[in-house]
Amino acid sequence: MNWIAINTEEEVAKISKSGEYAIIYKHSPRCMTSLMAYRQLKTDVSNAAHISLPIYIVDVISNRRESMAVAETFQVQHQSPQILIVKDGQCLYDASHENVSLQDTLKYVS
Repeated sequence: MNWIAINTEEEVAKISKSGEYAIIYKHSPRCMTSLMAYRQLKTDVSNAAHISLPIYIVDVISNRRESMAVAETFQVQHQSPQILIVKDGQCLYDASHENVSLQDTLKYVS
């Protein structure tokens, strides 16, 4: 799994149009809950090197428009931290705050 930063709204649109599964993680560097979730997620991603699935990260402070585009595009309430699994323009699963978990997210990948 490779971390890919989302820096433009066009990147959000491209993810939405993809027929492949993707994970999107919305992160706030100002929030302690988000920092703890991010640390755990980085460890989990490192341990899941055998899974070839893109994991996108969007900084909700620096990239506010892109973060809101994720919420609007995938029809989820904006949260931070928040993790989504998406495919074909649909959000198949999302969780926020203490419920951010790579293991729970991967259950929606078939």
